[in-house]
Amino acid sequence: MSVEQNQTNVEEFGNKVIWITGASSGIGEGLALAFAKCGAKVVLSGRDKNQLNRVHGACQADGADCENLLILPLDITDHNSMPQALEQAVSAFGRIDILMNNAGLGARAFFLETSIEVYRRVMEVNLFGPIALTRLVLPLMIKQGSGHITVTSSVAGKGGGPLPPAYSAAKFAIIGFADALRAETAHHGIKVSTIVPGLVRTNAVATALKGDGEVIGPEEGVMNEGLTMFEAAEIILPHLARQEDEFFVGDGQEVQMAIMKRKDPQAVFRGLEKMAAQQFT
Repeated sequence: MSVEQNQTNVEEFGNKVIWITGASSGIGEGLALAFAKCGAKVVLSGRDKNQLNRVHGACQADGADCENLLILPLDITDHNSMPQALEQAVSAFGRIDILMNNAGLGARAFFLETSIEVYRRVMEVNLFGPIALTRLVLPLMIKQGSGHITVTSSVAGKGGGPLPPAYSAAKFAIIGFADALRAETAHHGIKVSTIVPGLVRTNAVATALKGDGEVIGPEEGVMNEGLTMFEAAEIILPHLARQEDEFFVGDGQEVQMAIMKRKDPQAVFRGLEKMAAQQFT
């Protein structure tokens, strides 16, 4: 990152209160470190308190002030716990400037091998959880007269391919939610951004569900391709500073295919069909 871009990030985010769900690993962890380095006040949420403590320590080791960090464990599927979580965040920092709906759950199985319960679990984490939390935070932002809400989708939410029908369905849905929310909240001065990552080297595959609901696990779910979480965060921050409505993260083949879908959807669909056929042979 250039000195100029780093200074821009500090100027844009240094006085902001940023709540990140899914902050215990992957893109969320990368964002937490990047925002903390800018001097932002960062609320770290996720299910695994031990991992949140690790990220908290990493932020401090990178120069963040402990007073600017709040560990706030949260299960995004437990909607009843959200009001108390919001109260704690506001009690600590007084406001929420940016809500980053980043928590996610993957699933990798062919359609006929995926139980309906897996669809429900994936939707709860990737769609209903962000909707529930946004419904709580939005009135506060309206009262403040400003705010920025982000959702993390995926290139799988731009073009569904073989293996992740449940994940694609959820990531398509969160894009639709963000588009509608953006239209509704613009007159309040609230910005909504959709982050569309390509391949990022995270534990997302290892924590994803099989068709029967079992977790894939680290032995089978190694992701060695794509951006690191630090590279992803470095790309994301300038887009957020410009408050862009929607943007891709990465430039790999999967991102190019998602972009190509806008121009020639039929060609992309045929390509995905060939990819699926190879999976079955």
